Amino acid sequence: MALTKKEMVKKATAHQQVRPLPYRLGFEGDVAERLDAHYGSSAWRDLLDNAVRSVPGLPALGWGTETGAMITDAHGTTWRMDRRPVHLVDPAIKEPSLDGFAFPSMDVIFDDGYVSRALDAADEMRDYFLVAGIGFGLFERTWALRGFTEALADAAAEPEFYDALVEAIANHQMQVIEQLLELPIDGIMFSDDWGYQHGVLLGPKRWRQFIKPRLKRMYAQVHKAGKLVLSHCCGSVVDIMPDIIEIGLDVIESVQPEARGMNPYELKHQYGQDITFWGGLGSQSTIPHGTPQEIKDEVARLCLEMGKGGGYILGPAKGLQPETPTDNAAAVVESFLAQAGVGLA
Repeated sequence: MALTKKEMVKKATAHQQVRPLPYRLGFEGDVAERLDAHYGSSAWRDLLDNAVRSVPGLPALGWGTETGAMITDAHGTTWRMDRRPVHLVDPAIKEPSLDGFAFPSMDVIFDDGYVSRALDAADEMRDYFLVAGIGFGLFERTWALRGFTEALADAAAEPEFYDALVEAIANHQMQVIEQLLELPIDGIMFSDDWGYQHGVLLGPKRWRQFIKPRLKRMYAQVHKAGKLVLSHCCGSVVDIMPDIIEIGLDVIESVQPEARGMNPYELKHQYGQDITFWGGLGSQSTIPHGTPQEIKDEVARLCLEMGKGGGYILGPAKGLQPETPTDNAAAVVESFLAQAGVGLA
């Protein structure tokens, strides 16, 4: 009997061999529409079967559902939405002090219909590995509240305030997680871009000082409920890889191969028994700049080497970006489907 997608992911994250590999493939901009034209219909979309799926998100933890060039989120920060990526215009906390600031209440974050919507979605996707996300992670929320430059300056010049800010964010997010853990999900999906191309934005020392102890507490909360901890993180985090394994991260998503030290095959060799890698197909290199055959060859190698012994979910480092040539996007789709034993007619 064939495994469900949920079972496939659970076997992979338990470091058990699974074939075909569970995968997730997303699209940004006009890529999917161009593929519709390329294939002559949208029927290809029905062939994709992403193993990891999300219950409805919480708009109050992101940018909400407002439309227009400028929006103010539930935390009080104003964003400009008509640029890619979106731009922070006016931070909620303008001085290094929490005086007068209040986080949005759980009633704001979880509107009256959220639980029923989430339960309905979970029931429809019961055979898939289900996650619930909490939006900006600890580090990202600090700069979403203070501004990017200001938050980095706070960590260096106002460490007592920055420590208090991260602690307050962690306590607030743990309240959110507590309610999400009541849903019939398999894991909590964190998202926090600690890294850039060359290393950890805060630096490993300050990341360990401010972020690590709070994450350890949050990950333990998820594990206590019998769920897995997954986290998206762009950039280079090789310097803190032992730390994130130590505090209990089960799955790290993105595995951006262009960043320093993030070669997926080297990471698999060194840490593959301790953590599951999700991603690794280069969104800055192979996907936009390779040939279709080079893309197919790289996907085949990822499946063979990263998938050996489990501990791997196939995916691009980022969803297919708008600059992806149509033929290259088709090569990604076709190679993902081929490893799953599905062909395009």
